[in-house]
Amino acid sequence: MEPVQVERFYLGCLAHASYMIGSEGVAAVIDPQRDVDQYLEMASTKGWKIEHIIETHLHADFVSGHLELAQRTGARVYLGAGSGARFPHVAVTDGSEIHFGRCRLRFLETPGHTIESICIQMNDLGQPDRPAAVFTGDTLFIGDVGRPDLSGAHTPSQLAEMLYHSLHDKLMPLPDDTEIFPAHGAGSLCGRQMSSESSSTVGRQKQTNYALLAPDCETFVHLLTDNLPAAPEYFAREVDLNRSGAAPVSELPRPAALAPPEVLRLQEEGAVVVDTRPAIQFAVAHVPGSIHIALTGQYASWAARILGLDSRLILVGEDPEHVRESQLRLARVGLENVIGYLDDGVAGWIQSGFDLDYIPQITGPELVELQQQEPERIAVLDVREASERVGGTIPGSISIPLGKVAVRADELDRDKLLVVHCKGGYRSSIATSLLRRAGFRDVANLTGGFDAWKAAGLPCA
Repeated sequence: MEPVQVERFYLGCLAHASYMIGSEGVAAVIDPQRDVDQYLEMASTKGWKIEHIIETHLHADFVSGHLELAQRTGARVYLGAGSGARFPHVAVTDGSEIHFGRCRLRFLETPGHTIESICIQMNDLGQPDRPAAVFTGDTLFIGDVGRPDLSGAHTPSQLAEMLYHSLHDKLMPLPDDTEIFPAHGAGSLCGRQMSSESSSTVGRQKQTNYALLAPDCETFVHLLTDNLPAAPEYFAREVDLNRSGAAPVSELPRPAALAPPEVLRLQEEGAVVVDTRPAIQFAVAHVPGSIHIALTGQYASWAARILGLDSRLILVGEDPEHVRESQLRLARVGLENVIGYLDDGVAGWIQSGFDLDYIPQITGPELVELQQQEPERIAVLDVREASERVGGTIPGSISIPLGKVAVRADELDRDKLLVVHCKGGYRSSIATSLLRRAGFRDVANLTGGFDAWKAAGLPCA
């Protein structure tokens, strides 16, 4: 008999991990992403039938594909009791189990990140007395734990206290060699210090995870709640969408090709033009007033944070396939109102004779020279998170994290040349487009961000 198999699927732009567990022709999928074809293809390749779909909780940062996957496979959906899910599902409680082949999945109630959060202990019946793995959802990450502020009915301190007991009563007593498979990796908004590692063990986390090293519950609560960044506004909407179940991705209409005059008219009526090309292409030439969020990087996450879920969107991409990929990634976070795309891209805009805008690019040495020549005319805006500035800053820089730039733009001096930077250039390009759209004319992007500044040996504070 073959051992139980675990397959991991990872979406880099959402830092989201989902899993398929298979044994003797049957499979379970844990925390599926919205587009579900890859699970069906894997199951077909392996000769497995998907009979179980498990959500570790109602996710706030992405739209789950549990409903579509259930409709296409006939599988049951399992959620922790108290989720309030409005679709057919099995509400599991502590000790509930699923058996298939050599696999036994045992549910552990682990409230804290959310009230209904569960973890799934997996035993291979070839070694029935020792759990081989535990799928921890957003309860325990590699290097971190889930944020405790996603409940309208409980305070962050109350949730953090629940999370402390879930970790210490349910997960830490597992054998040290039990492998941990979380739902997110580095870059997710559901934690602050996640590792980029794909898995760990209970023993390693007990030795290295700052949250598990807290000596008592009170200290743990302070660690998690002091200076906790505010949750993005779209999180609550995402939870409710997952509570109802999202429509299949295939039902989303294809974006219409829009001629430049139509794009301009719709933009004047409030539609948002989103340019998804690489930063350098956007910098050289773009539709005035457009927001730049490159398809590389954490595109969907930043789009949801900056645009919200209700914006009417017009995409600018390199080609129709690029646009279609953009639409899919937006759908993964619930941004579905894509009304069209700029036909022939920026080239079509130029051919129609419409005005273009651009963002100047400044290197570190050029910025130093400008600061020496006209110190009163230059301002530097750092759009990294406050935690990133611990590793060094450009002297005199202003700190406004990217997620707050649009609402705090009035704090900035419009009469100065505003040079914007982040770590490597992705977020600063977004920020320059937001500032230009808000009416700032003297805006420039620092090439290579703080990484390039530091590598060049330029002054750091």
